Amino acid sequence: MAGRPAKLALANGVVYSGEAFGADGEVDGEVVFNTSMTGYQEILTDPSYTGQIVTMTYPLIGNYGVNAEDVESRGLFLKGFIVRELCEVPSNYRSDESLDSYLRRNHVVGIQGIDTRSLVRQIRTQGAMKGVISTVDLDDASLLRKVQAAPGLVGRDLVREVMPEKSDEWVSTLSELGRPGDFVSGAANTEQPHVVAIDYGMKWNIARYLRDLGCRVTIVPGTATADEILALNPDGVFLSNGPGDPEPLEYAISTIRNLIGKKPIFGICLGLQLLGLAFGGKTYKLRFGHRGANQPVLNCRTGKVEITSQNHGFAVDIASLPVDIEVTHVNLNDQTVEGIRHKTLPVFGVQYHPEAAAGPHDSHYLFTEFLALMKGAMV
Repeated sequence: MAGRPAKLALANGVVYSGEAFGADGEVDGEVVFNTSMTGYQEILTDPSYTGQIVTMTYPLIGNYGVNAEDVESRGLFLKGFIVRELCEVPSNYRSDESLDSYLRRNHVVGIQGIDTRSLVRQIRTQGAMKGVISTVDLDDASLLRKVQAAPGLVGRDLVREVMPEKSDEWVSTLSELGRPGDFVSGAANTEQPHVVAIDYGMKWNIARYLRDLGCRVTIVPGTATADEILALNPDGVFLSNGPGDPEPLEYAISTIRNLIGKKPIFGICLGLQLLGLAFGGKTYKLRFGHRGANQPVLNCRTGKVEITSQNHGFAVDIASLPVDIEVTHVNLNDQTVEGIRHKTLPVFGVQYHPEAAAGPHDSHYLFTEFLALMKGAMV
């Protein structure tokens, strides 16, 4: 190859040769894939990808460049990035720099030129697995030894690597480009319910949606206790998305358990899984997870199907949930739990991302439902 050589080694012994882009170096992580055609910048800045090497299934990535407005967090937390073909000359009036430059500046190793269809088949049949990308060690045997020595995701607390260090007020709303056409902003309302958002690795568009609804939003670290949160006198509590295995997060589960019944609660993604655990349920690791912007979900309460954006590798065990928990949404691809609600208390959550950017806007009504629960509790 004309560019810098790079290799990807998988835990099953398969090694791919390609061309490096972004930063030089060597990284290990869980290799996963995302089926979205657009939104690579939002994927790169989603803290839920901590500890993972992300493969894009769409063949050409980087064609619209990168800009400063569409980031979803304070940095890039994924371990590495895999594409079939990198577009080196982006074309978009909003572009500030190329994808290659962006990854290089943020010290993320990328590899292109490999058969991503073959790689995705490996992951779909054998499950998400550990891998190593290297631009400095091109010896297959050496890379495979490093893969075997790399840590997995199960049992690790990755939230502490991405959550904020202190509490803060959130002020920005949705941009005109990011606001759905049927979403009415209430940011100028004088009555502003106070939401405390527990940040386990939260995508910023969630906070933008809450602020756009007219809420006052206080963000607190994922380790905040129930007493600390209640001392802020919120009208509602939001549980954010975040990376990795939910079961090691005993501090988060305990906090949520002590908040249930005291305030309206809404959880997304990891927040949904933590809710399930706080209710007494269990979670398990999916074979290769749900990552993409086209997952069909059945709303069991309305009978309608929503196209959703998702990014998770764990799921709530439906059989483990107590009788006072209702399953409200189900994934039509594999029948996994996509939403739960307490039958008598104002507590609910979904596994997917209703704030999706880029992605479908079918499910943004959930933010309005959360607002209604808070206003009901304020009466």
